[in-house]
Amino acid sequence: MSKRRINKVAVIGSGIMGSGIACHFANIGVEVLLLDIVPRELNDKEKAAGLTLEDKVVRNRLVNEALTASIKSKPAPLYHSSFANRITTGNLEDDIAKVATADWIIEVVVERLDIKQQVFENLEKHRTPGTLITSNTSGIPIHFMSEGRSEDFQKHFCGTHFFNPPRYLKLFEIIPGPETSSEVLDFLNGYGEKFLGKTSVIAKDTPAFIGNRIGIFGIQSLFHLVQEMGLTIEEVDKLTGPVIGRPKSATFRTVDVVGLDTLVHVANGIYENCPNDEEHEVFKLPQFIATMMDNKWLGSKTGQGFYKKVKNDDGSSEILGLDLNTLEYRSGKKASFPTLELTKSIDKVVDRFPVLVGGKDKAAEFYRKSFGSMFAYVSKRIPEISDELYKIDDAMKAGFGWENGPFEIWDAVGVQKGIQLIKDLGKEPAPWVNEMLEAGIESFYTVKEGATYYYDIPKKKHLKVPGQDAFIILDNIRKSSEVFKNSGVVVEDLGDGILNCEFQSKMNSIGGDVLAGLNKAIDIAEKDFDGLVIGNQGANFSVGANIGMIFMMAVEQEYDELNAAVKYFQDSCMRLRYSSIPTVVAPHGMTLGGGCEMTLHADRVVAAAESYIGLVEFGVGVIPGGGGSKEMALRASDSFAKDDVELNRLRERFLTVAMAKVSTSAYEAFDYDFLKSGKDIVIVNRDRQIAEAKAVARMMADQGYTKPVRRKDIKVLGKQALGLFLVGTDAMEDSHYISEHDQKIANKLAYVMAGGDLSEPTLVSEQYLLDLEREAFLSLAGERKTLERLQHMIQKGKPLRN
Repeated sequence: MSKRRINKVAVIGSGIMGSGIACHFANIGVEVLLLDIVPRELNDKEKAAGLTLEDKVVRNRLVNEALTASIKSKPAPLYHSSFANRITTGNLEDDIAKVATADWIIEVVVERLDIKQQVFENLEKHRTPGTLITSNTSGIPIHFMSEGRSEDFQKHFCGTHFFNPPRYLKLFEIIPGPETSSEVLDFLNGYGEKFLGKTSVIAKDTPAFIGNRIGIFGIQSLFHLVQEMGLTIEEVDKLTGPVIGRPKSATFRTVDVVGLDTLVHVANGIYENCPNDEEHEVFKLPQFIATMMDNKWLGSKTGQGFYKKVKNDDGSSEILGLDLNTLEYRSGKKASFPTLELTKSIDKVVDRFPVLVGGKDKAAEFYRKSFGSMFAYVSKRIPEISDELYKIDDAMKAGFGWENGPFEIWDAVGVQKGIQLIKDLGKEPAPWVNEMLEAGIESFYTVKEGATYYYDIPKKKHLKVPGQDAFIILDNIRKSSEVFKNSGVVVEDLGDGILNCEFQSKMNSIGGDVLAGLNKAIDIAEKDFDGLVIGNQGANFSVGANIGMIFMMAVEQEYDELNAAVKYFQDSCMRLRYSSIPTVVAPHGMTLGGGCEMTLHADRVVAAAESYIGLVEFGVGVIPGGGGSKEMALRASDSFAKDDVELNRLRERFLTVAMAKVSTSAYEAFDYDFLKSGKDIVIVNRDRQIAEAKAVARMMADQGYTKPVRRKDIKVLGKQALGLFLVGTDAMEDSHYISEHDQKIANKLAYVMAGGDLSEPTLVSEQYLLDLEREAFLSLAGERKTLERLQHMIQKGKPLRN
């Protein structure tokens, strides 16, 4: 059988989901044909322009407007704005024959079976046999959609359910039809994971599949529990947000963002199509939801839902909350519970669950009831919606942003304790759970030799979760592969001669312990290993240096200690560049300040596509002091070309730092020169990142890595550049675009990046620029305005970034 490749996809339907899916395929380099219907009447603008329904601009209006709106939306659906060039638009009358050239056709039209069937009938006339054809339905049974189609169509047809927004949510449900070939399912499963960066889950053809069946049950059961316990929406959002590893939007804010009508549509579908579900009545909408639907209080799309933003008489804004008893909006209410206070010192979310269910207040009662209900429900969905329990956990983590799936939470609480929570509600778990315990197996998951195993119900034993061979899961190898550990890092042996240095501090901020651990990792690698990866699997790579420490030194005027601390940071970054082994940094999520500086100094970077990289020190009143200012001057120098306007190149990088620009993706980081083309690479699936970084380090070692020679050839422009920058900052301060203090910071940065006030362009060393950088940083750190900014950030509990 020839190897299937996807070079071109056709997306049918350009609504929010269709355009989002088209953009994500463009993100990974695939050519996209996006088609939608032809308008049936002219709009006012077209009438005024004298256009007719036959003009191409009119016939493609719907698809072009939808795609344009999608590209402009926030968060952005594209990794880079230029990727829009990979999408061609058209309409279903003039351009449908073009689907013959597609390797995969994805239908994303309105959720009506009759319309989908009409679309498929039309597509089959033009589709090339053997082409994949899938539907992005969120709940219509797959077997209904392919009825009456040819054998080849049915063999290559299934559901492929992306979650919205497709770029950011990782769940990719694959739902086979009655005749779908195993080759198609295997291909889509692998393609979703490897190319689209998704968590692929093959689901059964049951109402709402896996993610929405469990997710909507969770939300609906909360709706009923809120009324039963007399909780406010703010209290529920406090209880169901980051404290339990869920998104900040928690429950009610999430519904507002998604749209109450969307939730109701799916809930009604489950209620109507799952009459034998033992929790059938949970999917029945409470009266307050029905009233909100009648009032069109659907959330963000209608300006009000569970929350409503209003302007007060004094011009200030306020977020009002809906009282579910009176259905009137009132001022927001603070939510606090003693049980939550007990978890503040517990960094790992999974370790909080036993504490949360063990408390004595209303919060603990809420957790006992909501978790007990969820445990009972998921246990009984096997084998109805999935034969394997890990697929349910994968779906909830990837589709709803949960840090831990239901069975993982149950393991954390304790299987026996979870059964007690279920029984306290007058419910029972599925019989297989008790059978598992009777067989002497006390957990749903276990880790062996760095791999995760799940409990297989028919075989009554733990089996290895498939697909892990391409991943390195640090949680699984940390204990068995630990080489060194301090309070800030764990250094692990990844195998094959490569070490990993994993930050373990709060928000992976960089303090003295992290730097000591990094230097120790380099020492060990240089002595006994062939390469070093600096990577972790936390929410963010690093929010930057611990400026709380810097603040205290500056307040106490301990400038010798501060100078030593800054030099230690600079020297640590320089060791990344000038060690005798290859160093590979693996950034993801927020990679700010000091985290960015480490990225800038690695031999190579393997960045997750969702990496938000930037030098943000200006926000706290200083310049980058860990080598970042120096490095941007060096990269500007490397970009100077014969007959080029060198000042413009330097100015671009000056503005990148002075405006604290942060890339919205790893691809955009190339524009800012945080990543270097031809050297650094981007990986879409973060689960593969550490393994890929290890492979890059191994390859560099195998090719014969030689320690680089320290740079002494950096061209700085001196007074020529400094004068230009100072004139610019003067003009901006005079026009009130920046404050007097901001001007002072910008002028210090200008001095460093210009190489000082040299009378002519000169070649200097990295150390020369580092010394200028450190001097500027220290002078700014003691400024009153800087200290006020630092103190304000600390008091507000904001991330301490440098």
